[in-house]
Amino acid sequence: MVQTKLAKALLSPFSLLYGLGVSFRNWTYERGLQKSISFSVPVISVGNLTVGGAGKTPHIEYLIRGLEPYLNIATLSRGYRRKSKGFIHVQPHMDANMVGDEPLQYARKFPGLTVTVAEERAFAIPEIMARKPDTQLVLLDDAFQHRSVKPGLNILLTTFDNPFTQDYLLPSGRLREWRSGYERADIIIVSKCPRDLDRATADALIEEIEPLPHQRVFFSYYDYAAPYYMLDHRYRLKMEENVSVLLISAIANTDYLLEHLHRQSPHVQTLDYEDHHYFDRRDLGNLKLRFTEMPGKHKAIITTEKDATRLELHRDFILKERLPIFVLPLAVRFHFGEGPEFDTLVRDYLLEFKA
Repeated sequence: MVQTKLAKALLSPFSLLYGLGVSFRNWTYERGLQKSISFSVPVISVGNLTVGGAGKTPHIEYLIRGLEPYLNIATLSRGYRRKSKGFIHVQPHMDANMVGDEPLQYARKFPGLTVTVAEERAFAIPEIMARKPDTQLVLLDDAFQHRSVKPGLNILLTTFDNPFTQDYLLPSGRLREWRSGYERADIIIVSKCPRDLDRATADALIEEIEPLPHQRVFFSYYDYAAPYYMLDHRYRLKMEENVSVLLISAIANTDYLLEHLHRQSPHVQTLDYEDHHYFDRRDLGNLKLRFTEMPGKHKAIITTEKDATRLELHRDFILKERLPIFVLPLAVRFHFGEGPEFDTLVRDYLLEFKA
């Protein structure tokens, strides 16, 4: 704790410089020196104030599941760490190297969805409309700081364990911009909450956030399903058989996931990498070694849906070595029965939208 406080103190001058740069950029948009473009199609942005780990992908999937039966939806992501450039209409047969892990996950889970990646969102939305003129909604993935597009509905995520109200600017903390950036949000979702969250704790956090009159705060958690075999989704892993688990992950924060796995398995080991890490043959060799060294006969490798898109780049090795890698799917749920209220806010925005 002392070392953490010392590190923050040493880095605080750099955070101040970073914050001044962010403030100037936001000031140019607020004064009209740079333009935020609105479009004739509804645009919903899902983002956060911090670098990664707030749960944008599961919450976008929540929106897709609820709206896809009624609307033609397109998602637009940057395609973080992809090895390609420009606008790409993502197809399920593509790989993570080409389009990024999260967009590929969307394309494979929702075959009828228009999934796109591009560096410049302001230019990509007209491209989407040119290629798919029947598009009725664009979902922007991780676009809270991308001021060049003005979304009609701005959804901000912040995690229960590390809300933006208690965080600091980069590099001493994880904030991409000053805490006051939350004022641009229409809806604030406190994500990754405990399943047993009580109303008093939630109300205390709402008081800490101090939402503006137009803002609504919700609380969400993850509902995990049975893991499926990565190379054949028909096969499921029965966790009640006291299976020992080796978790391989490259996500921003595994604490919430580990809490779930520890409730399911008596023995959990981990192989952690930086967020969006692209696994190489050495990583796979280490995975095989760690798995082989685990005691007992009932054991399995578990990973996340996002990580699975990058592990699949080594499909031949996984098949050859017979590595039992299972993928843990999840879905977003809202506390206090407020899911329908959130859905209504989204629906009202869409019904009231005027081009």
